[in-house]
Amino acid sequence: MSLERVNPSELSPATGFSHAVTATGGRLVFLAGQTALDTDGKVTGATLAEQFELALTNLLTALRHAGGTPADLARVTVYATDVADYREQAPQLGGIWRRLAGRDYPAMAVIGAVRLWDEECLVELDGVAVLD
Repeated sequence: MSLERVNPSELSPATGFSHAVTATGGRLVFLAGQTALDTDGKVTGATLAEQFELALTNLLTALRHAGGTPADLARVTVYATDVADYREQAPQLGGIWRRLAGRDYPAMAVIGAVRLWDEECLVELDGVAVLD
């Protein structure tokens, strides 16, 4: 299996994401939306950064148990209840991403959501990975 990250020079610089990711061979893993739920199912974290870190940790835990690593992520979608706040905190969120998932960025999108399943949640992440 191989993933190739494609970032054409004709597009704006890809900072913290890839414009396209091609996958050859392998097995697809579809990762359900993960929020800042702890192991008891309680929302944890009052800030976007705290919730983002736990949501990403939960996504990577599901991926690891499916046999993958962060480098196997081909696509991640972020749902944020306040996109302006997400943009403002992007440098800090990017640091969390790099610490937990590294620098092999998947194709990504940030979608504004009026609310998430649990009203206290500020962010949710889902994704698709390609494994050997």
